[in-house]
This record gives sequence, C-alpha cells and structure tokens, in this order.
Amino acid sequence: MFAVLLIGCGVSLAQTAPDCSQCAKWNEPQTPFQIYGNTYYVGPHGLSVILIASNHGLVLIDGALAESAAGIAESIKTLGYDIHDVKLILNTHVHMDHAGGLAALQKMSGARVLTSPWSAAVLKSGGVAKDDPQYGDIRGIEPVAKVGTVKDGETLHVGPIAVTAHFTPGHTAGGVSWTWKSCEGDRCYAMVYADSVTAVSRDGYKFADNRALLAGFEKSFRFLETVPCDVLMTPHPEASEFWERVDGGKREALSDPGGCKQLAADGRGALKMRLGDEGR
Repeated sequence: MFAVLLIGCGVSLAQTAPDCSQCAKWNEPQTPFQIYGNTYYVGPHGLSVILIASNHGLVLIDGALAESAAGIAESIKTLGYDIHDVKLILNTHVHMDHAGGLAALQKMSGARVLTSPWSAAVLKSGGVAKDDPQYGDIRGIEPVAKVGTVKDGETLHVGPIAVTAHFTPGHTAGGVSWTWKSCEGDRCYAMVYADSVTAVSRDGYKFADNRALLAGFEKSFRFLETVPCDVLMTPHPEASEFWERVDGGKREALSDPGGCKQLAADGRGALKMRLGDEGR
C-alpha cells in the first residue's frame, strides 16, 4: 500500500512566508542515477526531479525547492550532461517544493518552461494562487521567465524524446502528469511521472465546497487507472514507494505495472476519508 501522503486565479506575492519544517530533510543530497534507458533521477533525496536525455537536448521535469537548483544542475553535470542542453523544463504543480527551483534552473539553462494554463499563470507571476487549497500555508515561488502552456494530451518533442502532458487536477487546479517511453535495446518501458493526488489544504478549507477540484480528482484517478504504466515516479518519491524499489538493487524492481492503479486507489481512499472528516 502506498504511503498517502482557470487562468485568472489570483496570485499573492506579498503573503508572509510560512516556515518549512520539512525543507531541510526534503533537500538532503542524493547521488544522481539512471532509472531506465534515457531517464535519470537528478533531484534531492526527498523531492523527485527527472531528466530525460538525448543527443539533441534534454528535458527536465520539476525543480524541487529554490535551494535545490544548484544541486540539480550539479547532478546533471555528474551524469555527463550540461544544464545548457536542457531545452524544456516541465512542471507537475506549482507548489514551492516542486516549482521553487524553476526560476533559477530556467536562468541557468535558458530553456522554455511549460505546464498547464492555470499553473503557467502562477509561474509567470510568482507567489501562490489565492484559490490554491494550501494558500497561506506554503511559501510562494519566484516568478519564472519564458513560461508557455501545453494542452491536455499534447505531446512535446526534443529530438527523439516525446513527452505527453495529461492534466491531472485535484491537488491543485493545474496539476499535470507526464508520460514517455524509455528503452534499453529492444525493451521499452512506459514511464509515468504522476502528479500528486492528495487532498492537502490549510486549516478550515473544505474540498467538499469545490466541485471543480472534486471533478479534477476523479479525472486524475481515471487517468491513473487506465494509463500504460511500467515505471511509476511521483514528485514525492515515497508516494510511489520509489526508494523501496530502487534500494532493492534490481533494475526489474523499478517496473511495477500495477503502481498507477494503486496510487489511484490510495488517492480515492484518502479523499473519501477527508470528505468524511469535513462532514463531521
């Protein structure tokens, strides 16, 4: 069982920055490594950042914390690649633990940053969206340059790399999951970097009052239940038991075709519990 952890939304730049008691632990160093084929882990230990490599350029997904950016760039270098070869930076959702490093990484690389329209508005302005369930509880992000938008189901290309966007709202209104194929010889895996599907909020917020987000969660669960899924990765590695699979020491242990369905089941169960608590 996995651990469960609209443009015009309005963005606050001036809110008081809350403390982040988990940030130091999230940002603990992690030696970069190959996940499978041309897919690599380049984030800190507690926050996933994924690199997809080709001879025609690199794709980076997520940016962890603002203080993670230098380490991410160094991890890319350690693997023998150059941050300046990153052509696209993609994002799952715009919270500071997954988008905080994007401004610095974009400056280092000069890459285009792409995500959903709702999330792109937050990236451009910085801060935290006022309609975000966690508004007031999390730090804002720095504004990001060269931000563009993708459509739901759109496939992006960098040389032979083809990454498809899947809008998976709920955790935020603009969440995006990403899929691609990575191959070793004739064996190709369907790679899924699934956005968070947890109903987390500030005190007093009720998901039951937001029909759009509830419909978004359902859309996200259906995506996870139906997408081809050989290797599952998540922004918080523990949500998909990623380290347990990696630490098993066997490459085949990373493949878990039932992982996406299990993530959906856990998310459904947690949301049902949350809604029950809200009704008390």
